[in-house]
Amino acid sequence: MFTHTAKLIALWLLLGFSHAQAAIEIASARIWPAQEYTRMTLESAKPIRYNSFSMHNPERLVIDLEEVEINATLNELAGKIHSDDPYIKAMRVARFKPGITRMVFDLKTRVKTQLFSLAPVANYSHRLVLDIYPAIPMDPLMALLQEQPGATSEQDLPSATTRPPAQGTELQKPKLTEAKTAPQPVEKSSRQKLRSQPEKSSSPIRIAIDAGHGGEDPGAKGYHGTQEKHVTLAIAHKLKELIDGTPGMQGVLIRDGDYFIPLGSRVQKARKMQSDLFISIHADAFIKPDARGSSVFTLSKNGASSVSARWLAKRENEADLIGGVNLATAAKEPGLAHVLLDLSQHATNNDSIKLAKYVLGELGSINTLHNSKTQQAGFAVLKSPDVPSILVETAFISNPDEEIRLKDKEYQEKIAHSILKGIKRYFATNPPVSKKI
Repeated sequence: MFTHTAKLIALWLLLGFSHAQAAIEIASARIWPAQEYTRMTLESAKPIRYNSFSMHNPERLVIDLEEVEINATLNELAGKIHSDDPYIKAMRVARFKPGITRMVFDLKTRVKTQLFSLAPVANYSHRLVLDIYPAIPMDPLMALLQEQPGATSEQDLPSATTRPPAQGTELQKPKLTEAKTAPQPVEKSSRQKLRSQPEKSSSPIRIAIDAGHGGEDPGAKGYHGTQEKHVTLAIAHKLKELIDGTPGMQGVLIRDGDYFIPLGSRVQKARKMQSDLFISIHADAFIKPDARGSSVFTLSKNGASSVSARWLAKRENEADLIGGVNLATAAKEPGLAHVLLDLSQHATNNDSIKLAKYVLGELGSINTLHNSKTQQAGFAVLKSPDVPSILVETAFISNPDEEIRLKDKEYQEKIAHSILKGIKRYFATNPPVSKKI
């Protein structure tokens, strides 16, 4: 009897030890709240198996994690959820049953969620990602128009249910006041022909400002530890402030906080807001710390203009892998492949090159130019078929001296002023094309 009992105890201890060895430890837990969506990330050395379901009245989300150890990192996650989070009210974690750790999210409203795994990439191990979206996302153009002083009633705004125009058609921003006469059809023509007889509109020139990277994707890292995503956002805010202070212009931020937006979504957001230009702001990096200077890039259909441009485009295009995109969902949605038109049939790429030259010339007045000519490469974020787009590498964050300048608020403002001057020079000879819904 004693021998049998001893064997059972030994077996129990062995199973318990094996379970402890198999338990997955959460190495890092992060929360990225934003109005567009809130993201939670759990990082671990091994992939996590999970199940989830929603509960209503009140709204809750339950996630069961298999063989995950409850450690200090996981327990501290609740403290990272603040009262200003748009969607999460509170979170708690506990052992539900042997082998199952349960996370319960108390929600402020009904939401849509995506829960997916990411394989190791760059400096990240396995990641389990939870994205929480509003159940009914607001159209970015509608939100933008409602911010304007003239939009005080529903009849002043276009219908939120209006479908976007077919790709390849001419677009016109909706006027904030009701039109007195029905709009006349516009015969299709080139951008330059349309500019020769521009239509008057109460809508301002709208500039989409894209702060590169964000959230899970820090971008390049400087010698002193500065992260590119923080520099680009600071410059983007300054540029928006300057644009908004310019009569007839309006700046719109693609991201206004520290969170990640996939490259394709940045392009789509700019188009939905019917932007006249798209400016993507970055801080360059290279393997050699002595590389320095500013550069401006446009999209290339026929390969990069240099080896360094090709290397840079490859690095920037990997942002979706680092930032974390739900590939299962992305495969079901119309991506850039469905959005892209043959740019040779449009003047968009030519306009991008003109804009790039003006901006590069202005940047040359405040910084050394890494290359005296605009560069071209296959940047995914520049692939809008109908919005002239450029990518500005403000300086090399990998250069210790330029890193210090990029952190300086006065220098950030100089960069923003230079970009705005280039934009003004562009529009002085290239009036914006009227867009028609």
